[in-house]
Amino acid sequence: MSRPLHSSLAILALGACVVLSGCERPPIQSVQRGYRGLAMDELYNPRLMAASVAANKAPAPPGPPINEGAPASSVYKNLQVLGDVNIGEFTRLMIAMTQWVAPDQGCAYCHDVSNMGSDALYTKVVSRRMLQMTQQINSQWKSHVAETGVTCYTCHRGQPVPANIWFANPGPKRAPGMLGNRAGQNTPAPQVGLTSLPYDPFTPFLDQANEIRVLSTTALPSGNRRSIKQTEWTYALMMHMSQSLGVNCTYCHNTRSFFDWDQSTPQRGTAWYGIRMVRALNTGYLDPLAKDFPPARHGPLGDGPKLNCATCHQGAYKPLYGARMVKDFPELGAVMVPAAAPAAAAPSAAAPGVAPVAATSGVVGKIYFVVGVKEISPEGMRVIVETARMMIAQPALKYDLSGYADRTGNPDANLELAKQRAFAVRDALKAAGVAEARINLKKPEFVIGTADAESRRVDIVAAP
Repeated sequence: MSRPLHSSLAILALGACVVLSGCERPPIQSVQRGYRGLAMDELYNPRLMAASVAANKAPAPPGPPINEGAPASSVYKNLQVLGDVNIGEFTRLMIAMTQWVAPDQGCAYCHDVSNMGSDALYTKVVSRRMLQMTQQINSQWKSHVAETGVTCYTCHRGQPVPANIWFANPGPKRAPGMLGNRAGQNTPAPQVGLTSLPYDPFTPFLDQANEIRVLSTTALPSGNRRSIKQTEWTYALMMHMSQSLGVNCTYCHNTRSFFDWDQSTPQRGTAWYGIRMVRALNTGYLDPLAKDFPPARHGPLGDGPKLNCATCHQGAYKPLYGARMVKDFPELGAVMVPAAAPAAAAPSAAAPGVAPVAATSGVVGKIYFVVGVKEISPEGMRVIVETARMMIAQPALKYDLSGYADRTGNPDANLELAKQRAFAVRDALKAAGVAEARINLKKPEFVIGTADAESRRVDIVAAP
């Protein structure tokens, strides 16, 4: 083989590697979404799908809903949202929201812990509107979310700021000259698959109400006001939607007639409502909040953060692959109707997890746990709610949390579990409005000579 031919083959092989490096490595699976012969196949990579399923796993709720207690507004000041929810369920939701949104920062991310009723932190003002927005989505936009619904976790996923938000995009700087207006094109952007399509399909369609459909009803030239440029803006939005849901165009459209509603899948109607829902949420909730955000949270043009399809879906055809988190938090499913406060029941000494609350010193609460479990039971939550009310009413006192374990099984594992239970009680008290500075975690201890419920508890002790 001559040297020139050998070099040419090497160059061709290298070029083939470069080209193939952009392809998806097998295996690839397909799911037929329409009649055979219509090219309506949905393509999936099992490896990427497994990673997406793991990334979209919904967290377990902190126990079942608690339908007892007086309205939360009778305990907390300046409670403009959820004040009609009973105090037990309100505390349970606050614990969940802390884990959904700010697990590292805790309740201090939104609240001035020295004055929980204060609106001094912008994050509290924003979170109040976001709760109202969540209720609006779940109660008024069932045409899109159906019974699946959304919670704070749907967007936040354990982060104070959701990963997928957007701002008005001014585009790259360009020198004036003969090139004219690019119409947003030829600037590869991740939201449009790094193509030459317009890089900001969000402003005209998800914040403004520009027409998305570009099909003309008449032949050229009479009456046809559509153009290839307009079509490319629509394609840019469709590219974003496809990426956000992790699907092909065939998820909504019949490829032999993209425009025909009669030949489209039911998902196209769901998407139609979704576009209008996102637009309504941006203009009704997020755009007005721009004034409440600090400058550091504004976009390059001074606007506030907004949402798009990826904010909730994050690569899944249904957010969290259809996990119905809202069923565990009914207060987020609709605007609540105020209910009369039920009569207070005296705590029963025999009920698991319930203990009398002392006035000023000694053990003021005992929370019992199930074997091998660190999550607080509904009975334990009731103890925390009542104890937190007393702690808030006596702000001069500080408290010790002591976790107990027995020596049955692995002693080291038991002590670690006792410590994790104390952490859970601390976080619940913080979510109920008790300042963290007033809570001291003690080293876990063994209970000698017993393996019953007394050895699986956390004591809340008023410091002398």
